[in-house]
Amino acid sequence: MSSTDSTAPKGLDNPARAILVGVDFGRGKAFDDTLDELALLAESAGDIAVERVIARRKAPDAALFVGSGKADEIKALVQAHQADAVLFDQALSPAQQRNLEKHLGVAVADRTMLILEIFGERAQSHEGKLQVELARLQYLSTRLVRRWSHLERQSGGIGMRGGPGEAQIELDRRMIGERIKAVKKQLERVKKQRSTQRRSRERNQTFRVSLVGYTNAGKSTLFNVLVNAKAYAADQLFATLDTTTRQLHLDGVSRSISLSDTVGFIRELPHKLIEAFEATLQEANDADLLLHVVDCASPVLAEQMAEVERVLAEIGAADIPQVLVFNKLDRLEDTQRPRELRDVLELGAGRRVPRVFVSSRTGEGLPLLRQILTEAIGGTLEGFLNSREAAPSDIRLSHAADDEGEPTDPAPSAPHHTLA
Repeated sequence: MSSTDSTAPKGLDNPARAILVGVDFGRGKAFDDTLDELALLAESAGDIAVERVIARRKAPDAALFVGSGKADEIKALVQAHQADAVLFDQALSPAQQRNLEKHLGVAVADRTMLILEIFGERAQSHEGKLQVELARLQYLSTRLVRRWSHLERQSGGIGMRGGPGEAQIELDRRMIGERIKAVKKQLERVKKQRSTQRRSRERNQTFRVSLVGYTNAGKSTLFNVLVNAKAYAADQLFATLDTTTRQLHLDGVSRSISLSDTVGFIRELPHKLIEAFEATLQEANDADLLLHVVDCASPVLAEQMAEVERVLAEIGAADIPQVLVFNKLDRLEDTQRPRELRDVLELGAGRRVPRVFVSSRTGEGLPLLRQILTEAIGGTLEGFLNSREAAPSDIRLSHAADDEGEPTDPAPSAPHHTLA
């Protein structure tokens, strides 16, 4: 996210220097006091974080979000680090963003804009590009009122109200509105095409499995291993945006199986983006089984799991049978490794979910995952659930052991994230 008045082009060799800002409003509001995820988002957008600023307020300042004093502090950091942009971990109103840019003298972006920018760069398919364009247009439509200097009202004298600037705003608003309608129509056609494909799979009695999970949990790598595909996979946020579906073959299973890799979720994923990706997320909603992929080495995996569950509920997929796949087993220390690679996790309200630990990189645990899939397709997985004790969900790795062979203490509480 480079500044509009920066003279040097920004890119991989010359990334934009960004100041990261997070505001803790308390009262259970979403807040990450490390700003690590925002730093990863900035890196994914081609920026480099040169400073992190934490502010605490009871409520956002109407004009500058962080208040004038903290804004002056950020401005000093911008000048000291010769920063090109300031990135906020929370959503800003159009007025707040405009005021901050004037006060700080550099480009200002919030979490929503950053995510949309990354999605815009990563979308590859025609459908993915349409989905991102729709979300960006919907976001942009709220930023039209005096957002840019050429749109500002120009007064011409006594009795004059408005002028060319207001006319330009209305013109831009109408053009965006028309484009939004056109994109929605195109996406509706895509949705119908997907519906036709799903009906075809239903007629063929295809068992549909979808990979879901927090971004960068390793879904695409697991997908490639399971179906021997070459979908793009990288250790970065939102490496994959476009849904990919392939046939999955299991020994001893004659029934046709499809496996779909879907877009990753993230805390405070813009609601408009969820709406725009409705056609893609429908794959998860229509699945017979969800493989919820979790980065078991993440210090905030509980929050990430809860975020995925919240989005699944939002798209109507909360009641679909699910298997927890704790991926990246190879990244755990020896003392953190589970005693058993397969167990059951109690998620509350009597809900018991099979869990398997795997490493997509080394292949460890993958035979057990295939066995669970075979049982699910054969209808015998429920018997496994009833025959095992469920691990309590408030323990990060319920089977981890210390050097003396005793269970380790639960992981320290991570910063609370309000789920979006």
